[in-house]
Amino acid sequence: MRFRTDTRAQDQDAAFRAFAGPLAAPLQRSAYALCGDWHLAEDLVQETLAKTYLHWHRVQNADNPDAYVRRILLNEARARWRRHDAPVLRHTDAVSDEPAPRGTEDEVVRRAELLQALLRLPIRQRATVVLRYLDGLTERETAAVLGCSEGTVKSQAARALAALRQCLAREESWA
Repeated sequence: MRFRTDTRAQDQDAAFRAFAGPLAAPLQRSAYALCGDWHLAEDLVQETLAKTYLHWHRVQNADNPDAYVRRILLNEARARWRRHDAPVLRHTDAVSDEPAPRGTEDEVVRRAELLQALLRLPIRQRATVVLRYLDGLTERETAAVLGCSEGTVKSQAARALAALRQCLAREESWA
């Protein structure tokens, strides 16, 4: 007995793969910036893509499918923090055991310090910074992902950047 393949389902799967493939790496980077743990970031991206697949029809019909998926990622991250199973990032977690290429030690230290400072921000400010400056979304797109006004994005970004500057300046004065 031969099974008939559903071409519509195959088309949907192909459309999902075409959408999700190029988005996976940027989502991974964003998830890491939100949580500071590569393993948790991978879990968040997997959950996000699984939910995207389950609701693929809604995602395709959204005004901005990319923003829709980033919102799923942010909601997954928030759900983890609410359950209190997000890891506590220690300074050593942000630095790889791999030796850095010669001349990049300062850059590696600055990145670790920046990640530490970013993880100290409240989740909404952290999400705003990640979406605006790491993902390169506009204020309008960031507002759509966060479900708030553009004015809120501006004020959250301003507060977050001020807190990051203050935190990084404090760390420099200790060095």
